[in-house]
This record gives sequence, structure tokens and C-alpha cells, in this order.
Amino acid sequence: MTDILTTRLQLHAIDVVQAERIVARRPAATDTWADDFPFEGDVIAVTNFLRASIAIGELRPFGHYVVTRRSDSQAIGGIGFKDAPVDGFAEIGYGLVPSARGNGFAAEALSALVTLAEENGLSRLIAETTPDNIASQRTLTKTGFDLVHADVNLNHYEILFAGPTTA
Repeated sequence: MTDILTTRLQLHAIDVVQAERIVARRPAATDTWADDFPFEGDVIAVTNFLRASIAIGELRPFGHYVVTRRSDSQAIGGIGFKDAPVDGFAEIGYGLVPSARGNGFAAEALSALVTLAEENGLSRLIAETTPDNIASQRTLTKTGFDLVHADVNLNHYEILFAGPTTA
């Protein structure tokens, strides 16, 4: 699978070997990681990716992607699907290391993943964030997600894609 390139980012679909390095926090000689990569959120997401890979097998293009800043080739976070799509929809999650936040990178990566999902036939993506995570809420709404439900613990978002039109 080809990496996804945006204006400022490269999203690289990881494999099991790369995932194991991230979880162990042991970069290979060819890995270029920001000083605060991976952060705890990366380790949790990639651990879940490993579990899904064992249970399901190859997940790409609906796997996990390392987000790399193109200007310095440093890995600054991750984004991906929490599981394989079911009935045309999937849940996504994302996170950036603290040193990369506040620059619009999350919205740029999320927009690329939304496009990938739509181009690969999904009809809906869902995401959730805690009520106090205002930055993530802004990222979701900026990329076209709508708040569909909120409770004490989580805000639930979705984005719907137009299916093929019938003549």
C-alpha cells in the first residue's frame, strides 16, 4: 500500500513489525521519531492494532498509520481505524505527540483518512472524544464530523458519505 501524502504530512500504514517497535518504544535505525514519540496514546492504539491483526489478519487500508511531518521526517503521532469496517462503517482514532499539537496536523491527517474511507466504499465513520477535549472536538467538526450524541463520558461524532447515485 502506498503512503498517503498531504501538504505537510505522510501517513504510513504500519505492519506488525513496525507496530511491535512502537509498542516496545524501540525505534529501528531507519525510524525517525520525535523526542516524545510514541506517547501513551500511540502505544495503546498500536497495541489494539496488533490484537486486531492477530484476530483478523491484514487490515490495510483500514489499519493504523504513523503520522510523519514531511519537513523533518519525524513521526509525530498516529491515526487509524479501531477495527475492520462492519456494515460499511468504522471507528477512527488519532493522536499527536504534545510537541506537534496546535499546528493543524491532526485535522490534516484526519481529512486524509476520511478521504481514504470514502474512496474505499465506507458509508460512515464514527469517532468519540471526551467532553473536555476541545481540540479534538474542533478537529472533528473541522473535517466534517457532526456531533450525534453526548453523555457524561464521551461525545460521539459521525460523518456520512453519499453512496453511489442511481439513475
